[in-house]
Amino acid sequence: MATDQRFVTRTTLVAFVATSFFALLCSSPQGVRGVNYTFMKDAAGAPDVSYYDYIIIGGGTAGCPLAATLSESFRVLLLERGGSPYDDERIGNMTHFADTLSDTSAASPAQRFVSEDGVINSRPRVLGGGSCINAGFYTRAADEYVRDVGWDLEATTAAYEWVEDVVAFQPELGPWQAALQRGLLESGIAPDNGFTFEHLDGTKVGGSIFDADGRRHTAADLLQYANADGLNVLLRARVAKILFNVRRGRRPVAHGVVFHDSEGQMHKAYLNAGRGNEVILSAGALGSPQLLMLSGVGPADHLSSFSITLVHDQPAVGQGMSDNSMNAIYVPSPSPVEVSLIQVVGITSVGSYIEGASGANWGVRRQGSGGDHRPRNFGMFSPQTGQLATVPPKQRTPEAIARAAEAMSQLNDTAFRGGFILEKIIGPLSTGHLELRNRNPDDNPAVTFNYFSHPEDLRRCVAGLSVIERVIQSKAFESFTYPNNSVQELLNITAGFPVNMLPRHDNDSRSLEQYCKDTVMTIWHYHGGCQVGRVVDTEYRVLGVDALRVIDGSTFNASPGTNPQATVMMLGRYMGVKIQNERLEAEGLGKRKL
Repeated sequence: MATDQRFVTRTTLVAFVATSFFALLCSSPQGVRGVNYTFMKDAAGAPDVSYYDYIIIGGGTAGCPLAATLSESFRVLLLERGGSPYDDERIGNMTHFADTLSDTSAASPAQRFVSEDGVINSRPRVLGGGSCINAGFYTRAADEYVRDVGWDLEATTAAYEWVEDVVAFQPELGPWQAALQRGLLESGIAPDNGFTFEHLDGTKVGGSIFDADGRRHTAADLLQYANADGLNVLLRARVAKILFNVRRGRRPVAHGVVFHDSEGQMHKAYLNAGRGNEVILSAGALGSPQLLMLSGVGPADHLSSFSITLVHDQPAVGQGMSDNSMNAIYVPSPSPVEVSLIQVVGITSVGSYIEGASGANWGVRRQGSGGDHRPRNFGMFSPQTGQLATVPPKQRTPEAIARAAEAMSQLNDTAFRGGFILEKIIGPLSTGHLELRNRNPDDNPAVTFNYFSHPEDLRRCVAGLSVIERVIQSKAFESFTYPNNSVQELLNITAGFPVNMLPRHDNDSRSLEQYCKDTVMTIWHYHGGCQVGRVVDTEYRVLGVDALRVIDGSTFNASPGTNPQATVMMLGRYMGVKIQNERLEAEGLGKRKL
């Protein structure tokens, strides 16, 4: 057997952990589009006191479309704690995708956190939110999900289309992704639904927020819909708390916010006088429950332990935290594969979604001008980043990282052929909680997801891995697998990667249940903390107080569809239209066509 067709040893393959099934290294980097929103500026230039009809906290995946929509009829302030995605070429350029997640500086668009479960995770800190740092897959929620939540199906369809006109594209499949698609169909994940944004049982090609040139389009792009005269966007505006009018015998009423700029100067923004004006939290599944607590809305005993003045005792704030667990199997390839993010998904009947991503150039040495070889970029799972890294998380000193990077740079390029096939469980049913660590809104709260605490989630993981095994063994995928690589060996290889801070067990390759527990990762689809029916009502108004809503993924009781970003963007638009039309009707002005 030829050298490059021989069984690839585990030692060599462990080096592959430096590469990412989310990393993209393209041969011709694309520049970031120049965007100059006239309504966007640094918070340091904001007045000490200002007044608006709506104050939205969080310029993320929901906050941007919400602000753009409400600005059509009202004066809106959008406060974003991070900077502009248009000032950071790593965000717009697929080539530098991994760099955002590996940057742990205070100015990074991605803020790393580690859950109390020991799983490494990240939260966005940039205008556009998670759509600026994710893998870009775009797909809608199922119609059944929409009906169960209580949304209007026709209105959600219109809201999805409003989003898709700006940010969603049809990807072109390369050979590896096409083989994954055929392998899923051969494994019984039918029918073949072709390309669609819709959530349909079977195998499909979904959308992407990366265009044909490899340029990312984010929720921040949806601000192009905004009425420039009706919107102010402040960057690097760190909200400290929501202000309430509290009177004996009456419900607390939100009437403003306190925020600080990057120079530490305090500013206050208040709601204009008038019925219907509101503060809206869109700070995400970590930020929204955290800010509610910091503002005095949350479990009384917990707030008291931090000497936070109680505004409303709401024990459910921070409860119901969930993260859809991800487990993957690395499949080395005897032949070159394209660089791809997630493009194909198998929507199974066993309670899990099957996706995959590949990379041929992740570890390849690149030749620069003058014939010099540029340092290898090992993608999101390089020694510097958080998940499939060669250096265990607790040992990631600068010296250890440098040694690992140097060792990896000496490997032959064929060691970096292959891809990961992953499964994500639906739901999930396992839930945890979020608590404050301190009173600093810039610090991560403590969050526990309790992965696999519900036995059904573990069953779904095992069933999903069984589907992946069938795909690996399918005839459709045989060009991208070594004939001598058994599934057990692939499980052993992958289990050896330090994907989290959890201990390993000797039976990982023999027990899929143990493999699920030991190799659990995040796919960044965490949600909850301000759930509908517990913290907010079906109109997303915070229970027990007035003039305050939460509109983002923290309100979800389950993750929508295979990947949530499309639905979070849709929700911002959907609720913006709903709030605006209901208010205009109440004021006798009639609905406005948007």
